[in-house]
Parts: sequence; C-alpha cells; structure tokens
Amino acid sequence: MKYRKLSTTKIDVSVICLGTMTFGEQNSQIEGFKQMDYAVDQGINFFDTAELYPVMPRKETYGNTEKIIGNWFRERGSRNKIILASKIASKSEGLEWIRGGKDNIRFDKTNMNIAVDASLKRLRTDYIDLYQLHWPERKVPLFGKLNFEYDPNDNDWTIIEEVLENLNDLIKLGKIRYVGLSNETPWGLMKFLQVSITKNLPRMISIQNVYNLVNRVFDVANSEVSIRENCGLLAYSPLAGGRLSGKYMHSQKPKNARYTLWPSRFSRHHTRRGELAITKYVELAKKYNIAPSTFANSYVNNRPFVTSNIIGATTMDQLKEDINSINITLTEEMLKEIENIHLSDPNPCV
Repeated sequence: MKYRKLSTTKIDVSVICLGTMTFGEQNSQIEGFKQMDYAVDQGINFFDTAELYPVMPRKETYGNTEKIIGNWFRERGSRNKIILASKIASKSEGLEWIRGGKDNIRFDKTNMNIAVDASLKRLRTDYIDLYQLHWPERKVPLFGKLNFEYDPNDNDWTIIEEVLENLNDLIKLGKIRYVGLSNETPWGLMKFLQVSITKNLPRMISIQNVYNLVNRVFDVANSEVSIRENCGLLAYSPLAGGRLSGKYMHSQKPKNARYTLWPSRFSRHHTRRGELAITKYVELAKKYNIAPSTFANSYVNNRPFVTSNIIGATTMDQLKEDINSINITLTEEMLKEIENIHLSDPNPCV
C-alpha cells in the first residue's frame, strides 16, 4: 500500500480508502467484516462512512453502516489502527427520518451535536478522525453538473463562520479531530479556508467530491484550489457507480448491483454519451490486459490533487480488483489515449 499525508496534519492515510456505503443494504454485516478484514490486511488504514448510509437511504436502514463498522471495531479491537471519516447530512428532500427532515437537517449547533453523538454511539468510538459536511446547505451544482443556477431566495443556510465555530466546539470536546468538505464548489472551499484563517477556526483539510474517467468536473477549478491550498481530494465514485467496470455494458443487469436495484435513482452515470465513453475506456483497459476497474481506479489514484481514492465493492472479487489498482502505474501512452477519449466528450454523463 502507498500512503499520503492528510493535508497539514501528521496523519498518513492509505491512497486507497475503503468506502462502506453498501454495508447494511447490499452487503450484510458478515460481508462487511470480510471487506474490512481484507482491506486492513492489504495495508488500508482509512475508512469512509456517513450517518446517511447505507445507500439507498431509507428509514429502515438508517445508520446501519456505522453500526456495522462499530461492531467490527468492538470485535476486532482495532479502532486505533483506522483513520475514520464520517459525514453529517444536510438539507434535502426525502430524508424525513433524519432530525426532522428537509430544511431541518442543518449545520447549526443543535443538529451537529445530535448528529455527532448518534454517529459516535453507532460507531462505538469516542472520536471521529475526519468529520465532513456531506453536501452544502445552499444550492450548488452536484454530480457532474457544471452550471450554477442562482436562486436569490436561497439564503436560508448556516453561515460559514457559525459552521466552523460549531465544529471547533466538537474538536475542543474531543469528539472529532479534523474537518472536511464534500460535494463542495471552489467558492465554498475557498470561503471556508478564508474564514478559518481570519477567525482562527478549524481548517478544512480535505474535500470529498466525485471523480472518475467520465466525470472530471473537479479538474476545471477545484483541482487548482486543492493543490495550492493543500486540501486534497478524497475521490468518491471512481468507477462511476460501477459502470467503468464494464459490468453493465450491453444492457447487462448484474444481481445485487446498484443500477439493477435502483435504476432511476442512479441515472446520472447512465446516459447515451456516457455509455459510449465507458465503452471506449473499457476497451482501452482490455487493450493493455488490465481489468477495467483496476485501470479506472489507477487513473484516479495517481492524479496530483488526490489524497485518497474511496473505493466501494459488493463482492470480494471486486474489492480485490479495486485495491490492486495501487500496484498499477499507467504509462504515458495510456494517459495520452485516456486524454484523447476525454477531449472527444469532456463531460459525457450530464
């Protein structure tokens, strides 16, 4: 395994991070334990979860992912071996079971205290190493969208200074160690960094956004901020929801796979142009005799702004292919061919 410094901290995290959002829905606790055991055996020391998980989010399974991780900590006695990241949910339609739902899911002090305490209880731990804001309260383009649609009435969100003060209180209490962002824009990231300096408040040390071969929106502006401000990307969905593995090609519907179970909820990667691009990338991987998922993950691993690549799997074979990407370095020739495909359609999944 390879390791990188988590921003300005003294923490070294594995370049491969184990994503866990399938635990408690597509994966049982037994399967989740097997994934975590194998990941640790391979040198992974970084797990990512969220209070929202598992996906698809629903009342009946809410919090189950954190519970499975907590049970693993208890049975393995390995909490001190893992850098643990979790997230607090924000305003959204259809999440009525989370602290009152919709507009009530905020980053104010009351909500943060409730959310952190509940996560700590489920995770069976006294602290979370990296606590992230799952998505902004304000309206922003998400999941590959480029255009910011300004709404003059969108002003009911917790101001950034207050958010950082609330997080600072949790740090002082020892409940969290560091803080990060997720699904954030360049403006948002810079604003958080600016306020942390001017008000002497906690610094955001990471940004967790989508990044993969068919969604490179992060390249446009966030990449420069990430590099120059030393706030590395924790890349999620490196396989575009599994589509870059090639398992959905030719209208295949694999058992227990995300797009098979919830086709309407994950349509963002399923476009005509996206399928054309995915086919090209899968064929390119096969040309070099590399498993498509390993190939796609390797590309993400080696981007200059990436601190860690958050992989996810529902089977052990998938997990092994994903982790094996750490042993692959794409050649200049491969990278040139990737760029040619990318430039023919820079954002095919919108």
